[in-house]
Amino acid sequence: MSSTAETAERSTPKSEGPLSGVRVVEMGQLIAGPFCGQLLGDLGADVIKIEEPTNGDPMRQWGQAQVEGDSFWWSILGRNKRSVTLNLRDDGGQEVARKLIGSADIVLENFRPGSMEKWGLDYDTLSKEQPELIMVRVSGFGQSGPYSSRAGYGSIGEAMGGLRYIVGDPEKPPSRVGISIGDSLAGMFATMGTLAALHERERSGRGQIVDSSIYESVLGIMESLIPDWTLGGVQRERTGAILPKIAPSNVYPTKDGSWLIIAANQDTVFKRLCAAMGNPELAEDERYATHVPRGEHQAELDELVGAFSCQYTADELIDLLNEYSVPVGRIFRVEDMLSDPQFSARESIVDVPDTDHGEVQMQNAFPRLSRTDTSVRWSGPALGQHTAEVLAELGYDDSGIASLRSQGVIR
Repeated sequence: MSSTAETAERSTPKSEGPLSGVRVVEMGQLIAGPFCGQLLGDLGADVIKIEEPTNGDPMRQWGQAQVEGDSFWWSILGRNKRSVTLNLRDDGGQEVARKLIGSADIVLENFRPGSMEKWGLDYDTLSKEQPELIMVRVSGFGQSGPYSSRAGYGSIGEAMGGLRYIVGDPEKPPSRVGISIGDSLAGMFATMGTLAALHERERSGRGQIVDSSIYESVLGIMESLIPDWTLGGVQRERTGAILPKIAPSNVYPTKDGSWLIIAANQDTVFKRLCAAMGNPELAEDERYATHVPRGEHQAELDELVGAFSCQYTADELIDLLNEYSVPVGRIFRVEDMLSDPQFSARESIVDVPDTDHGEVQMQNAFPRLSRTDTSVRWSGPALGQHTAEVLAELGYDDSGIASLRSQGVIR
C-alpha cells in the first residue's frame, strides 16, 4: 500500500497572494494571535494552525450567533488556515511541532510567556538549527517587564493602554468598544512586525522575535494622549459621540428619525456646510470662522447643525451634502451593508463555501492589491481536518500517523 505521503493531495487551494510560499505555524488560541494568523492567511501565507486535540480553539464555540454549537466567528478567524491537532503537552507532540516548525518561515504563538520555553520550543532553541526563523509572540503585557507572566486578555490591555477610560458617556462608568479591539490591534501590530521581519530577513538572512503586546498595541493608537497630559496638563475624558474641540463633527438627527454623521470640522469644509445650510455668512462669524473658536463653541454649533439636519430626511440630506462635498454618512448595520452599492462594487462582503453551512457571508480580505490580491479561499476548517495532509507533507506515512493517533498525540 502506498504511503500517505505519496498519495495525499492538498485539499485546499493554493494562494497567489503576496505571501504565497511563506509558511506560518500558528500556535495558541482565542483572538489576538489567531487574528494575526488570519491576516497572514488573507495575504496568501500557508497558515497551519495547531490545535489541542479534544476541543480545539475555544473560538469554535464563541460568538453571539451559532448553529448547532458551531461559531460563525470561527469561520472568519479560522479562514485560510489548515487545522492540525497536536498535543503540545506531550513529548511526542513537541517532537512533531519541531518538525513542523522546521518546515516553516514563521511560528506564531500567543501562550502565556514561558509556555514555549517549558516545551523546548523557545526561540533560542529553535533558532540554533533554524537561524532564519521568525517567531511572533503575542501576549497581554509583552515578553519582558514585571507583568509579563500575568494572564492578559484584550479587555485588560484596553484598560491599561488608556482606551477604556475615554470610551463612553461622561456620566457613566467607562464603557467598551463593541468588538475585541485590543486583541485585534495586537494581531494587526504583530502582522506589521512580521512583514517587517520578513523584509529584513531578505537582507540579513536571519530571523528574529516579534513581540506584540495588547496594552502597547492599544497605546500605539492613542493619538496625543500622553503629551496632552505631560505637556498640556489635559487628561482626556469620556465625551460620548463627540471629540472635544473638533466641530462640527457629530451624529445629527434627520426628519425621518435617522441619524447621520456629518464631519465638517476643517475650515474649507465648514464653509461648504454653511453654504449647504443656506447660511454662508455663518462661516465668517468670528465664533466659527476657524478651527479653534469652533471648538470653543462646539455645543452651540452642534445645535445649529442639528436644527438644519432635522429639516431633511436622511436620503435628502445625504444628497444635499454630497452636492456640496461635505462628508456625510449613515450609521450602518449589517442589513445596510448588504444592500449598499459601494460594498457591492468592491466586493467588501463575500460568500465563502462552508462544509457545515453551505456558504458563509463574511468581510473580504483587506487591503486590496492590484496584482497579487488578498483573498478568502476557504472558511474556518473542521478540527484536525488537515492533520494527515500536513503530516504527510512532513514525511509521515500511514503507520506513523496511525501511531501518533493511537498515542493521543493527534486526533
